[in-house]
Amino acid sequence: MKLIGKYEVRGLLGRGGMAKVFKVAMPVLGRLAALKLFQPKPELLLLLSEAELRRRFEEEARILAQLRHPNLVEVWDWGEHERQPFYVMDYLCRSLGGVIGEGSDLEESTRLLTVEEAVDYGLQVLAGLDCLHAADLVHRDIKPGNILLTAQDQVRLADLGMARSGIHKEYEPGNLLIGSPFYAAPEQEEDPEKAGPAADIYSLGVTLQRLLTGKLSLGPGEMASSLNPDLDHDWDQFLAQAMALLPEQRFTTAAKMAAALDELGRDWRRRKEAACALHPDQPPLARHGQRRAESLKVSPSRARQVFGLNQWWSPLAFAGGGLKEKAREVLFDPASGLVWQRSGSRYPLAWQKAAAYCRRLNKEGWAGIRNWRLPTVDELQSILRPPARAGDLCLQSAFDPRQRWLWSADRASFMAAWYVSVDMGFVSWQDFSCPFYARAVYSPA
Repeated sequence: MKLIGKYEVRGLLGRGGMAKVFKVAMPVLGRLAALKLFQPKPELLLLLSEAELRRRFEEEARILAQLRHPNLVEVWDWGEHERQPFYVMDYLCRSLGGVIGEGSDLEESTRLLTVEEAVDYGLQVLAGLDCLHAADLVHRDIKPGNILLTAQDQVRLADLGMARSGIHKEYEPGNLLIGSPFYAAPEQEEDPEKAGPAADIYSLGVTLQRLLTGKLSLGPGEMASSLNPDLDHDWDQFLAQAMALLPEQRFTTAAKMAAALDELGRDWRRRKEAACALHPDQPPLARHGQRRAESLKVSPSRARQVFGLNQWWSPLAFAGGGLKEKAREVLFDPASGLVWQRSGSRYPLAWQKAAAYCRRLNKEGWAGIRNWRLPTVDELQSILRPPARAGDLCLQSAFDPRQRWLWSADRASFMAAWYVSVDMGFVSWQDFSCPFYARAVYSPA
């Protein structure tokens, strides 16, 4: 068993220029955490001394430890391992980058969020930025991958390794790049020392454009509203102001950007309610028959072929609809012959606990049934629908809408299992420890 300080290492989560991040377990308690260990890359050591990088690493930990905000990661502990410092913080297994499917090739298009989701996440990011800016700090690396999500979809801004203070200005070598391609503001790319709060506003503008259009940059004359029918000219103006080339032309504060974004969200809800009043009915989707009930171990390299998924890991053909109420809190799908829980687990669970939840239902004889189990990916696909867009805004799911992320019985490896995003209609995999909901299924035949 490998230890870093007193913490048991459970795996490597990522590697940045200044440090490695490990998933670790606390002694005795077993609670999972993220441990960031100072290990700068050789190329970074050519630009700044190890002593200076270590000082900045310590400052990053100190900044996070002193700030208290629900939309910022929280630092719990500090220590040293083999004479290298580390700090311990929240472990969150999901990020917005993973939700939209952003990979190493940033120019590839990604999955889109609904307007409601993009507004919700954007307002939470702005609340976190407002706290940072009030402390005279600039994040300088806002992007989907640094926007972490709790099991209840609460945002936590992470990776403040490139944050800077407006009070204690630091020397930045001319060839040191701060931030991420496409997301960094023009003045930040030109000179990292020029990056003020407006640079974070710009990066969030790019992020919101990505969430709503799937693109980082638009072509000449191309507008966000031309790529997403749920957006209008007001959204084009909002994004244009957030991503203005000159800092003084952007929103002057995170709070003012939040007010404008909140108004766009309110306007969207008004338009949605009006549309639903006029067109409450939705067209039926394709129907499919019996689904695979036996669980499988499917590696990510084979998953798209085995599960029948497109480039965004969504079903090639969506089913859904036609569910009938069989009993209180129980639904029947006549097309697949499956019986479902309407709600499932009350709280998100680790994968092993999700399976234990089903066993508990059987022990109790819940709803008069003793054969409940976790569904396979194939079975979960039968209840997925494509993300709601302008043509199907009024769709009301028969299932509990709070349960947006559901575990399957299928494994991706010895340490990970497959899950589905109900509202975004895609399949992915995560470590067993990641908390998702369990919704049990039963095959009467």
